[in-house]
Parts: sequence; C-alpha cells; structure tokens
Amino acid sequence: MFATEAELELALSEPTAELTAMFARIPGDILLLGAAGKMGPSLARLAKRSAPDRRVIAASRFSGGTESEFTNHGIEAIRCDLLNEAEVANLPDAPNVVYMPGRKFGSTGDASTTWAINCLLPSFVCRRFRSSRIVAFSTGNVYPFFPTDSQGPSENEPPNPVGEYGMSALGRERMFEHFSKSLGIPVAIIRLNYACDLRYGVLVDIARTVFAGEPVDATMGHFNTIWQGDANAMTLRAFEHVAVPPYVFNVTGPRVMSVRDVATRFGELFGRPALVVGTEAPTALFSDARHGIERLGPLRVSEDRLIEWVAEWVRRGGRSLNKPTHFEVRSGRF
Repeated sequence: MFATEAELELALSEPTAELTAMFARIPGDILLLGAAGKMGPSLARLAKRSAPDRRVIAASRFSGGTESEFTNHGIEAIRCDLLNEAEVANLPDAPNVVYMPGRKFGSTGDASTTWAINCLLPSFVCRRFRSSRIVAFSTGNVYPFFPTDSQGPSENEPPNPVGEYGMSALGRERMFEHFSKSLGIPVAIIRLNYACDLRYGVLVDIARTVFAGEPVDATMGHFNTIWQGDANAMTLRAFEHVAVPPYVFNVTGPRVMSVRDVATRFGELFGRPALVVGTEAPTALFSDARHGIERLGPLRVSEDRLIEWVAEWVRRGGRSLNKPTHFEVRSGRF
C-alpha cells in the first residue's frame, strides 16, 4: 500500500519489462498532447522512465499552472492551446505522439464546444503530425449498452453511442480514421473504460459513497475498471501496433464487476453496511478487454487488489481529485 501520493505516483509510472523492450525497438522522441488531465502526468513519467534518454514533451494549456508536475521529472512542458491550429503547427516534431484531449463533462448545454474539441482538434493534429505514429485516446462510450450477462462488446462490435458525448467521441475516432487512410498515418485507438488511480475512478466513487454512509445507486449495475498504471503501460505499448487504418483496442480490466457486489465488499472492508438502492438494469456500459490484454498486457494489478488499495486509501483520508466518473448515468448526458 502507498503511504504518500509520491509513492502512488511512482507505482503509476513503474516501467514494465515489455515496455522497456519495446522502446529499445521503436526510436524517437515522445510528445503527449493534452497531458495535464488525470492520466497525463503519470503517463508522461512512465514514458520518461521507460526511455530515459529520449526527449519526452508534454503539451497542454496548463491552466492550473501544473507544469512542475512534468518538469520536476525531466519532461519538457510546452503551453499550447490545441484548438489553435497555429499553436499546434509550432509544436516540435516527434515520431511518437500520444493524443489525450477530450471533453465529456459539461457537454450538456454546450455541445458545440464538445464537438469542436473532440472532432475538430484531431484534424489539426493529424495534418501537423502526418509523419508520426499516433496513439489516440477514445472511450468505451462509443459502444451501445450491452447485456450484463455477456462479456461486453469486442473491438469488432459496431459503435452505437448513447448521447452527444458518445457520438462526438465516435466522431473523434472517425477523424483519425479518415486522416490515417488519406495521409497514411499509422494510428492506434485506445477505447478506455474507467482507469482508477485511488484518487478517482468508479471504485473510488463507490468507496467514498459507502464510507460516507450514503446510498449507492445500482441501476447501472455493472462496469469494468483498470489500475491506471496498467492502462498507462498498455497505452504506450500500443505504439508497436499502430496501423493504417487505425488499430483499435479496448483497454480496461477483464472482469465485468457488479456495483452491488463491489459496494458490499467495501462495506466489509470499512466495517459498516453498504446501502445499495435501485434495481440493476439488464444492460450496462462495459467492454470485452481480452484482446487488448493479450496484445498490450499483462496486467499487474487485479480488481480485487485494487479494491483493497482504494479502501485503505479512503479509510486513511487519502486525497481525492473530486472528479466523479458519473458512471451511473444512463442517458448519455454529461
């Protein structure tokens, strides 16, 4: 278990043998776009620790003044409004680009901004980095809700998103697909479902609700999740699988988890009953992780261990990012 956030950050950015070996085969600097979000700092540190002699660059608006999260670890930080095509054009060349920008929350009531960020911005990036390999983040929200007695949709399932956010996320994928095919850009798309780093994630949402003695809504009764350290490693390993047209990976944990069971387990760990309300719907938002794990894994942290880590973090009063996932939303409105 982690006594401090510094220890947690070290674990989130711990290189794997597979990742270190991959970077020995794949040359070039690494540029992370939109790196100031929840995953960006630890992902950038993982890249630097896996390839310490490379130039690793983080580009973002850094509106919270968070450059030091990168520069303190030997990572260059460049302020850039990625919606400004001229600023994107001035970014340094890099053979390996991780694309992280995306907008989800706040989409309801301001859908046009969400569509601009999710669909216009990729066109700037693809034209600027047409000679690079690109690993682009997407989301499991491009899939329809799936029956909870199944493994979930595989990468071969036709997208059918619910709500404008999910539709704009699919639009982002289609933009990368278009430019990959028209400009010959090798791309991998990461459909991520619920990374968890103890300070945020579905497990954190459920744990904090149970710890506070508040009711947990089980209507969206199932989900999957993954330790962010594993999601980080899988994302970077996707550079070895970029293709034209893009290669798509589901990145999440292998288990379809029950909200009711997870809440009950947290209640046991906290020594207090879990109050679960609502009736589980027959469908939920989750995905089949088997192919991604086979090609980009292995995973180092199981869901059971992650639950125990989250419980201990919450019980000790560990810091929260206060960024709830809103996993319980079924309308697609965020």
